[in-house]
Amino acid sequence: MDSFQIIKYPLTTEKSIRLMESENKLVFVVDKKAKKLEIKAALESMFKVKIEAVNTQLQHGEKRAFVRFSKDTPAIDIATKLGVM
Repeated sequence: MDSFQIIKYPLTTEKSIRLMESENKLVFVVDKKAKKLEIKAALESMFKVKIEAVNTQLQHGEKRAFVRFSKDTPAIDIATKLGVM
């Protein structure tokens, strides 16, 4: 599966903004069939960053990936590249 098919779009809610600031995490809506390792590989190749952990959750008929970035990669920098912030 292509990286752009796995990652659909970043989620911009109040909770996701709080997670970005406090826990260095971003939330993405991803393909329902994507596995955690595929999500991690897709994001690492798209943004050339190191990812520590990926947690997934099915909610409102869509799959969300909570992605924690490494200490040397602030999530707010990625959000700025995406146009979220």
